[in-house]
This record gives sequence, C-alpha cells and structure tokens, in this order.
Amino acid sequence: MASLLIAIIYLSFVSLGLPDSLLGSAWPTMQTSLGVPSSFAGYVSMTIFLMTIISSLASPSLIRKIETKWIVIVSVAMTVIGLLGFSFSSAYWMLFLFAMPYGLGAGSIDASLNQYVANHYSSRVMNLLHCFYGLGAIISPNIMALALKYAKWNQGYRWTAYLQTAILAVCVLTLPAWKVNKKKDDELKEKTATIKQALKVPGVILTLIAFFSYCAGEATCFLWTSSYFAGTKEGMSDELIAAFGSLIFGGLMLGRLIAGFISDKLGDRKMIRIGIIVEFIGIILVILPVKTYIIAAVGFLIIGTGMGPIYPAIQHMAPANFGEEYSAPVIGLQMASAYTGATLMPTVFGLIQQNVGIWIMPIYLTFFAVLNITLLEVAYKRLRFHP
Repeated sequence: MASLLIAIIYLSFVSLGLPDSLLGSAWPTMQTSLGVPSSFAGYVSMTIFLMTIISSLASPSLIRKIETKWIVIVSVAMTVIGLLGFSFSSAYWMLFLFAMPYGLGAGSIDASLNQYVANHYSSRVMNLLHCFYGLGAIISPNIMALALKYAKWNQGYRWTAYLQTAILAVCVLTLPAWKVNKKKDDELKEKTATIKQALKVPGVILTLIAFFSYCAGEATCFLWTSSYFAGTKEGMSDELIAAFGSLIFGGLMLGRLIAGFISDKLGDRKMIRIGIIVEFIGIILVILPVKTYIIAAVGFLIIGTGMGPIYPAIQHMAPANFGEEYSAPVIGLQMASAYTGATLMPTVFGLIQQNVGIWIMPIYLTFFAVLNITLLEVAYKRLRFHP
C-alpha cells in the first residue's frame, strides 16, 4: 500500500505538469488565431498564476481541515475544467474565464503534495516527484504539436483534458491508499503553525524572495522558449517551435531524475549550488550568436537540467530548516512567492522583449539565477536550525 501511495502521488504530479507547458507551446499559433499581440500571453499566464497564489496561501488552512487526498481530487478536477474551457475558447477574453479553475487547481495540489512529501519522505522521493511533474510538462507540448499538425490548437487542450480526466479516475479509485500515513498526518495537523507565525521565523522571508527569483526564471522559460526560437532562429516549422517548448521541461525532468539518485548523499544545499552552475552553462550556450537552433536547444535543455533540483530542494528543506510545525505555512508561503514570481516576471519579460527583442532572454535568466543563489546563501546563515 505504501508503494501504491507513492505511485499515486507521482501520477498526481504528472497531472500538475500537463497544463503548465501548454500555453507557451501553443501561443505562437494562438495569438494569430485570436488576433492579439505576442505579449498578451503574459496576461493569461498572470491570471492563471494569480489564482495559484490564492490557492497556495489558502493551503495551510485547507491542510488543517481537509485530508490531502481530497485536496488532490478536487484540484485535478478543476484543472480538467480549465483545460476543457481553453479548448472551447474562440475569443481571447474567454481564456481569462477558464484561467481561474486552471490556476486554483494547480496551487492547491502543488502546495499540499509538497508539504506531504517533505514531511513523510526523503529528498530522493521529492526530486523524483518533481521529475514526474517534468514528465507531464513534456507530454503536453508534444500533444499540442500533434494538434497543430493534424487539427488546431484547441484540440491540443482538449486531448490534454482527456488525459487529465483519466488520471483523475485513477486517483479516485485509489483513495484507500492514503491511510498509510494517516497517524502522522493527524499529529502534524494539531501542531501546524499559522502563516503569521511562520513569517517571524529567521530566514523565511529571504527564502521566499529567493523562491520568487527562481520561479521568475523558470516560468519565463515555460512561456517564452518557443517564442525565443521563433524570433531568433531560422528554418523552423510551427510544429518544431511548439515541440521545443518542452525542452526546458525535459531538462527539469532529467535534472530531477539525476538528483533523485544523488540528493540523499549530497544534501539539498549542495544540489542547489550544483544546479545553479549547470544553469549558467546552459545560459552561455543559448546566448552564443549562432543562427542554427541546435546549440540553443541544447542550452535550454541544460538550463532545465540545472534548474531541476532547485525547486524540490528548497521545498524539501522546509521541515528541517524551520521545524515540522512550520512546514505547511512555510511551503504555502513559498508556493505563493514562487507563483508571484511566475505571475509577474514572464509578463514583465513579454513587455521587455516587445520593445528590446526576444534575444535578451538569456540575460534576463542570468539576473534571476544570481539573485536566487545569493539570497539562499544569506538565508542559510540566519536559520534557527542548522541541518
């Protein structure tokens, strides 16, 4: 039963990854179909992430009152509604309507499962969990690429919704598996601190800003990688450009898969430092002034590989760094901070690239990578606990 539960948690994170990469891979075609400028992707993305921030901030309260399994079920169901809504959208304004369940579902499942795994399982399980997120995020751009080749972008969203519905059915059928950790769950609920209390813990605020910085870079890659290739490289079809939206997700999955085998030995902090170094190597490849798309493609794959262990490591460290009683509110705050970065900064980049050019993307990523690692290193020195 314990192994089945881990498998279900992994499958739930596949469902979390499926919606996240669709907008970026479809947008070069969607903007033409809907008759809007390229920067308008940022406003839809912002709405999705705003809803995610709201549900992330609500997650500590939900975790105290509702079992994680039910949060997962409701959240996956909400993303199905969002995906189907996008598939039936024939005007730009309709995307905003369905962005609400799209984002609300993502935030709840992300925060609740990260908190659950951080308190019950090792760093290895956390990294592999986020690896499966990458798997979902790789699958959907390729579904979109098939839709663009044989149908329309709307079908890409609809086919993804069907896959998400199948995952929801599996989650419902395996609900009894969640009783494995019920005793510890009940104990954690009784001593869970509030968000206000968590904000007073040394190092928390710096970690939140660092997480903001990390997700600013990650989400910019999610939304603008395909557009980067469309704007800087020659000889690429629409299908190939859409498929290349999965490069960053492929790198994330690879980085987390590798981290899954070495993170327990090296520890979360070393994994973050190694990840940042690898990310910088990828950025250097992307910024090289060559017309062929192959080197940039390898660069984005390496960027994703470097980013891979950073997100799960920051989440997994929460109970050890701040104490189990603060893990739920800290992770909820981290998720809100992460999604704030993911909400605002891709949109900011959209405005910058519209006025300066999409070529500036690697420089933008470098700024946030430096900010991320600097703030984390300062936060480590202020922790109450020293794991």
